[in-house]
Amino acid sequence: MKDNSFTTNRGISRRDFVKASTITAGGLLLSSLPVGASAFAAGSETLKVALIGAGGRGTGAAFDAIRAGDGIKIVAVADLFQDRLDSCMSQLEQAFGGTDKLDVPQERRFVGFNAYKKATAEADIVLLCAPPGFRPDHYEEAVRQGKHVFMEKPVATDAPGIRRVLEAGEIAKQKGLNVVVGLQRRYQNNYREIVRRIRDGQVGEILGGQVYWNQGDIWVNNRQPGQSELEYQMRNWYYFNWVCGDHNVEQHIHNIDVASWFLNENPISAQGMGGREVRTGKEHGQIFDHHFVEYTYPSGARIASQCRQIPNTFGRVAEDFQATGGFLFTDGAHNATIHDRQKNLKYNHDGMDDPSPYQQEIIELVESIRKGTVIDDTRIGAEATLSAIMGRMATYTGQVITWDQAMNSQEQLVPKNMDWDTPPPVTPDENGYYPVPVPGRTPVI
Repeated sequence: MKDNSFTTNRGISRRDFVKASTITAGGLLLSSLPVGASAFAAGSETLKVALIGAGGRGTGAAFDAIRAGDGIKIVAVADLFQDRLDSCMSQLEQAFGGTDKLDVPQERRFVGFNAYKKATAEADIVLLCAPPGFRPDHYEEAVRQGKHVFMEKPVATDAPGIRRVLEAGEIAKQKGLNVVVGLQRRYQNNYREIVRRIRDGQVGEILGGQVYWNQGDIWVNNRQPGQSELEYQMRNWYYFNWVCGDHNVEQHIHNIDVASWFLNENPISAQGMGGREVRTGKEHGQIFDHHFVEYTYPSGARIASQCRQIPNTFGRVAEDFQATGGFLFTDGAHNATIHDRQKNLKYNHDGMDDPSPYQQEIIELVESIRKGTVIDDTRIGAEATLSAIMGRMATYTGQVITWDQAMNSQEQLVPKNMDWDTPPPVTPDENGYYPVPVPGRTPVI
């Protein structure tokens, strides 16, 4: 990444934060996350894997891990809910039961807010796939225990969480731990090929672009009789900012990350608009149903970012870029093209036989562990997440938000040391509606 040494009159800049986090890693954080030997020395021994978060994405990650090579087995699973853990185990047992790929007896199936600590202790690799609000806790614990990590994006839902992840990442680096973040486009052949051609100077300088994640609506889990408010929010985590971050953070982060990756720099500011135009029910919690953000980069490039979750509307999940030497197109379906300024096709990626990037990121994690090398995606994941959070702050407030404002934000969305007696961070009013950000009224914190 280019050095975005943006500064403010107060707080810390990106450069200062990197320096401060390194110092912290040698002092306070080092005492709380002691440096120890890496969890697995390179070799042919069986790699034991623990899954933290047994929902749909976690179950998929467990399948990917099992299929990443020989000598890999799932040995522990943890989730907040017993029924979700049972569903995951049923799918794994149906596919791999009776093989040496699955070894999860009842005593290594853990349920509850602290289940992740127990599961982590059983493994060499942990798959962190619980809702993103808990990612900083889970990542810190994995690093504390000296485990290699695959963690889904985003890596936090607020700036304090980002700072914790970056600090833990410094310890992971000292321990020689591999950390792969689930920004899978970085492990996808069509994107890698376009980046290679950008770095080789084949398209000139990128001047601007448009990134999209527009789709229909998503799932809702109806409130059940006798359900506590905290359980209801955890069952519907996508609709609550403290645990999800809103859909431009949880989902659209992929496309925002592509822009920063292609430009090889992080945005210095964001401004935009968003709201709840269609998805306005009590069951839809707090999040917006659309965001439109303009990101400005140090090079002068501007990226228009849009995401929407509204039924019966135009859908698109892709990226377009305009450069001095032509036009770029990429998408998650393994497509990529380059046209010159006269619209002549100069490159067309044929991704029909490309591997799944979800599988590839785990394969490369395992290969790196076995070779004794290190993949470190911590900063990539943290900076992509902060970029998305910066966009959310801009749409929620209606203000221009700088990188340093976002990095220095003290707004902490996730309570510490949660259990089932912890009061939910947000509660509905007397009519059952949750507080929703209002541009022009919601403050920058």
